[in-house]
Amino acid sequence: MAIVPLHPFGSPQERLLDRAEVKSNSVFMAGLAETLAANRAKVKAGWGEKYVERVHAKGKLTAWERVEALKDEGAPVYPLGTFVNWERDFDQGGRTLQAPGAGVVTVFTKVEDRWVIVIANDNTVASGSWWPQTPEKIERAQEIALRLRLPVVYLVDCSGLFLPEQAKSFPGQTGAGHIFMKNSQLSAAGVPQIAGVFGDCIAGGGYMPIISDRVYMTEQAYMVIAGAALIKGAKSQHLTSLGIGGPEVHVSKSGCADERVPDDQACLRAIREEIARTAASGADFRRGGVAPAPPRYEASELDNLFPPDHRTFYDSREVLARLVDRSLFWELMPDVGQEMVVGVGRVNGLYCGFIANVQGPVPDPEHPGKVRPGGILYRDGIAKISQFSRACNSDGIPIVWLQDISGFDIGTDAEARGLLGYGSNLIYTNSSNETPMFTVLMRKASGAGYYAMAGLPYEPVVQLSTTIARQSVMEGRTLAIAAYNTKLDDDFNIATEDEAEREAIAKGMAAVEQRIEGDMDPYKAASQRDTDEIVSPAELRGWLECLVESAYQAQGYRRVKNPRIWSLHDLAAISGDA
Repeated sequence: MAIVPLHPFGSPQERLLDRAEVKSNSVFMAGLAETLAANRAKVKAGWGEKYVERVHAKGKLTAWERVEALKDEGAPVYPLGTFVNWERDFDQGGRTLQAPGAGVVTVFTKVEDRWVIVIANDNTVASGSWWPQTPEKIERAQEIALRLRLPVVYLVDCSGLFLPEQAKSFPGQTGAGHIFMKNSQLSAAGVPQIAGVFGDCIAGGGYMPIISDRVYMTEQAYMVIAGAALIKGAKSQHLTSLGIGGPEVHVSKSGCADERVPDDQACLRAIREEIARTAASGADFRRGGVAPAPPRYEASELDNLFPPDHRTFYDSREVLARLVDRSLFWELMPDVGQEMVVGVGRVNGLYCGFIANVQGPVPDPEHPGKVRPGGILYRDGIAKISQFSRACNSDGIPIVWLQDISGFDIGTDAEARGLLGYGSNLIYTNSSNETPMFTVLMRKASGAGYYAMAGLPYEPVVQLSTTIARQSVMEGRTLAIAAYNTKLDDDFNIATEDEAEREAIAKGMAAVEQRIEGDMDPYKAASQRDTDEIVSPAELRGWLECLVESAYQAQGYRRVKNPRIWSLHDLAAISGDA
């Protein structure tokens, strides 16, 4: 029972695809990857080189330079919320401004060999002020840290709310003040919080670091509820914000900060020393002496597996073979609900459960010898992934959901077979799981299937979208048919002999389809925080190494069973797979 039967999985690329397919797929994905890289660079540049020079002229580093100086040498950086506010314009009395990345940098990275969440105000964007959606982006990073019990590092350089847009970021339930509630929840859970204060920290920017366990201030930093500009008589009294709330005040008098340091680099070194004093990672213990290993089939090949036409299928098992260590996998219940793949593999030496949709035709158990389309949730597949999800939760194994879902089965037979009840069972399971769950939208994320497979409304710790992900209730063409259903015949052709009316209907349907296709763009989803980050498929292995190891880093806050007492073994025995 203690043996986890990991078996070779997948095939060499040359057995899967001919050269023409590889070339076509790779050219298609390379174009998307190039666009992604350019868009990331645009966000990372903030308000541009002129504002970088202003920061440097003050003897300070930019937010990204601080992240680079803080992290371990050679450690990866995995950003969250890069495209929040993407291409969103803010009209300021005839002048249009943008807030790249909502003016804040939030990332996973490693410091002293521990995964941490770093939250850094982008001081090249309106002095690091908070725009609409900035608070929500910060809170999302705090929530991820709380769920995984990862240390949080705040690199604070914030002039408070961007006041012209205050109505959109101040008053709501998740407005700016909710950041401080998250500070408090992290503290109550015992999650280390360390803050470096580097510059103008006014109002909310001043409150943000205070609940942290350690607060460091550089000599040019200050924390104030209101700066000198708002204090009556400040000019005549020769008051400055630094004099009101600088390190001399908060380290030596108020006790709101712990230590003063000369500059940015010294502050970052001090933060590293504090992280080194936190609990070490439990991940190596959970590996059980098994060394991490890359997949046998390179993860970079993932950019060759996906065809340009989203209606064309690919082999989800081959995707898994390029994500798990040594391309070894234990598939459970392969003969039940064959539209779904469930099983266990190691990622960076650590056990992880996977649930993936199968694309293309699959056997129809209700009609032997016939097939039905994959990428849809049928009764047996729903029952299978519900049981697997429960077992992983019982065993403390993190779950990765690889979504490519068109929705639930529909029709008279589906309803008679109780599909609503089975779907509710799955939703309950995923809503009550305590084990960390991570969701990847591989391609389609449609209808209630998106919800049932741990989509963002069901609070996975992190949701990633690939560059080909498409979130919607319906595809554009399907929705256009639904909208104009009364004008169509049983074959969905326009039912009129009037040429003018036919042209108007065709034009209207095309407009609906085009608008929905635009709404399904992953950048649109990322801009309004409907997904956490956009990635190329070839980047998924690195992301999973980060997420799965993060899930095992903290110790004692959740049950992690050893493989001898896994519920998964019982599930395999009952289903005849043991």
